[in-house]
Amino acid sequence: MRNAGLAAVCFLVMAAGAFGQQTAEIPNPAIDMEGYLKIAGEAARHRATRRLTEEEFIRMSREPGTVVLDARSAEKYREMHVKGAVNLSFPDITVESLGRLFPDKNTRILIYCNNNFENAEVPFPKKMATASLNISTYISLYTYGYRNVYELGPLVDIGATKLEMVASAYTRD
Repeated sequence: MRNAGLAAVCFLVMAAGAFGQQTAEIPNPAIDMEGYLKIAGEAARHRATRRLTEEEFIRMSREPGTVVLDARSAEKYREMHVKGAVNLSFPDITVESLGRLFPDKNTRILIYCNNNFENAEVPFPKKMATASLNISTYISLYTYGYRNVYELGPLVDIGATKLEMVASAYTRD
């Protein structure tokens, strides 16, 4: 798995380089594809030892100073989420929002996403595995300097999970 992830990042770097050679440079100092791909590779290596079993995730979530982050949309969060999780929708992740929510970059942050749960397509609609929100969220937090991040690893059945879930607007699929 780790090699496949690194291979994908290498492919993207090569593809970006090849694409860049075929098109004229359009400068935008606010967008840095090369920098993103470089830090994505670093984050992938860091993440390799930060994926948790369901039991580890539950144990760590109960420890003082740990925050569970749900980066799905506010709508999906309201439908169902892990009890105690805070919501910061991925598009709203910025220097300012992270600074307000996690002023200490050493805060232990646990993340999960749609692709961690099955048999609950309404609140947890599936994404392509390569577009999993866990990946984007992990890379983003890493980019902003958060290194104490852990991710729920397995795909768990919503009906059998040991995680406490909060449902409001959700009715079983």
